[in-house]
Amino acid sequence: MYLELKHLRTLEALQRTGSLVAAARRLHLTQSALSHQLKALEDRFGVPLVIRKSRPLTFTPAGKRLLDLAAQVLPQVAAAERDLVRLGGGQAGRLFIVIECHSCFEWLLPTMDAFRGDWPEVEMDLTLGFSFEPLPALLRGDVDWVVTSDPQPVAGIAYEPLFAFQVLLAVARDHPLAAKPWIEPRDLADQILITYPVERHRLDVFRRFLDPAGVQPAAQRTCELTAMMLQLVASRRGVCVLPNWALAEYLARDYVAARPLGPEPLWGTLYAAVREGERDLPYMKGFLETARTVSFRNLKGIRPVDGGAA
Repeated sequence: MYLELKHLRTLEALQRTGSLVAAARRLHLTQSALSHQLKALEDRFGVPLVIRKSRPLTFTPAGKRLLDLAAQVLPQVAAAERDLVRLGGGQAGRLFIVIECHSCFEWLLPTMDAFRGDWPEVEMDLTLGFSFEPLPALLRGDVDWVVTSDPQPVAGIAYEPLFAFQVLLAVARDHPLAAKPWIEPRDLADQILITYPVERHRLDVFRRFLDPAGVQPAAQRTCELTAMMLQLVASRRGVCVLPNWALAEYLARDYVAARPLGPEPLWGTLYAAVREGERDLPYMKGFLETARTVSFRNLKGIRPVDGGAA
């Protein structure tokens, strides 16, 4: 038995997901097949690669050595595969992207920069989706990639998960709610809630937190800029609900405080919406993988999404 690319990909998947079950899903294998492959590799070299009873999985020194190899080899293999695709045609295309929050710039702009170096023939553009309906525009062909946390079952549109994030309430550091371990729906009944200017039913704070409890905020105001929203929050002119990764910088600076919604963490998922017939285009798949890689490199508090596409 020789060391193969599939072994490196298996170890990389285990590192990314932290479990045999999630890694098997990611690689489209059964858990038994993945365990057998890992055991055969360990038997071949006579050394364990992972500590199986750890959660998440912990790698032994031998496993870490192979992870270092994977980090060197797999990007080079991916680059060679992209070059072969270009040589075989299908290298050019268009990628017009729509987002609905300025916070996404934190990971999306570095993603576009990294992707541009690998796919220079793909035309890219970026716009905000506050002034039009992104999904109908995607179906019409006006745009090609929509970033959303609210996947709608629309014929002809496929959703690919990017990452999961925790939803938090941001409040001023001296706000009374900052003293609570978590937020209950009724805590927002006398608050001004600041949101992005998107439909109410698409906002997690309403759809998954307030509406099921029959609670409404005292008032709602909208703001397109995340930085402006948090400036308003810091000056006690309202509260807002944002992903943990969007708040990380402001919390590190002690600019605002944040509390979870409910005693159990409320998690959401960010998706890329694409036209069903184009999800397997090489450059579309390349951009998706680049987005995931850059996100996990740049953002704090996110986690992988098990189960593949929605």
